[in-house]
Amino acid sequence: MSKAFRLGIFTVGSLLVFGAGIFWIGSRDFRFTRTYRLYADFQNVAGLGNGATVRVGGIHQGSVRRILLPKRPDQKVRVEMDLRESTRNVIRKDSVATIRTEGLVGDQFVEITFGSPDGQGVRDGETIRAEQPIQIADMLKKTNAILDSAQGAVQSIDQTAGNMEAISAKVNSGKGTAGALVNDRSVYEQINQATANLQDDTEALKHNFFLRGFFRKRGYENSADLSRNAITRLPTATPEKRLSYSGAKLFKKADSAKLKNGKLLDDLGRLLEQNPHGLAVIASYGGRLGDSDKELQLTQARAAVVRDYLAQHFRLDDKHIKTFAVGKTAQAAEGGEVQVAIYPAGTLVTTDTRKK
Repeated sequence: MSKAFRLGIFTVGSLLVFGAGIFWIGSRDFRFTRTYRLYADFQNVAGLGNGATVRVGGIHQGSVRRILLPKRPDQKVRVEMDLRESTRNVIRKDSVATIRTEGLVGDQFVEITFGSPDGQGVRDGETIRAEQPIQIADMLKKTNAILDSAQGAVQSIDQTAGNMEAISAKVNSGKGTAGALVNDRSVYEQINQATANLQDDTEALKHNFFLRGFFRKRGYENSADLSRNAITRLPTATPEKRLSYSGAKLFKKADSAKLKNGKLLDDLGRLLEQNPHGLAVIASYGGRLGDSDKELQLTQARAAVVRDYLAQHFRLDDKHIKTFAVGKTAQAAEGGEVQVAIYPAGTLVTTDTRKK
């Protein structure tokens, strides 16, 4: 076999390997497949990088094209994704993008949920709702705090158990009287402290990531969030524009704050996004029937849910979006009503500082 022939074989083999590598990389990044583009805005991308996997229903169906830093500190990080054309069959405008991690310390990827069957399909270049990623460091800090508190409770219980054994021994030996032992103040204080520690642990667990679904069934994470952006009364200025939405059409049930048809708010979101304003107040009105306290909490939750939808789906300065809960009223139709008033720049508000 001549030297030239061997060189030719080597050259052809190298070209085949090089071509196979290009084809493999191109297929992995969907370079040879028809795709379309979607965006999602996150407060923090949790280490996600360019070229990361995008999964739909747990299947690799796209990749992260690039990640864009915001132009202002009050804006969010934008993730640009290319997805297979076939995913349009399951991705809808109400689909949610979430950044997840392979195992505990693996690579980050984007997971997109299926949309509702009757939801509106997405178009090339649209932005879908994003769920903020869970920071492992934050979870570990909260877990350590809970464990420390639980450890203190266990130590208090152990100390109390030791005291009870001592009391039992004194009773068995005939020392003192049962009445004197029962009225021992130190034992009472130790038991009371152990109970208080357990109550603190229970309250901490309510905010644990694994129990948040309990609050989500009511349309919000927890009741402390409802008054975070609330105002005590409506501004005295005349609004530039006012829009009204029926609670029966906007929410799933008469006693629920879960959105049934969030796309009804899209025109409002685009209006706020494209036209600068001073203040937007989301006022929620309850119906004529029902318990007054429950209607007040329901209108608080509805106003907060509408605000969260606008802040998550549109590029807004959400510091200028406030909520106002009216509670039970005689004017609102059955199912309640949500009114959005848009005020000019410089409008003053009164923030709700009451403890809930």
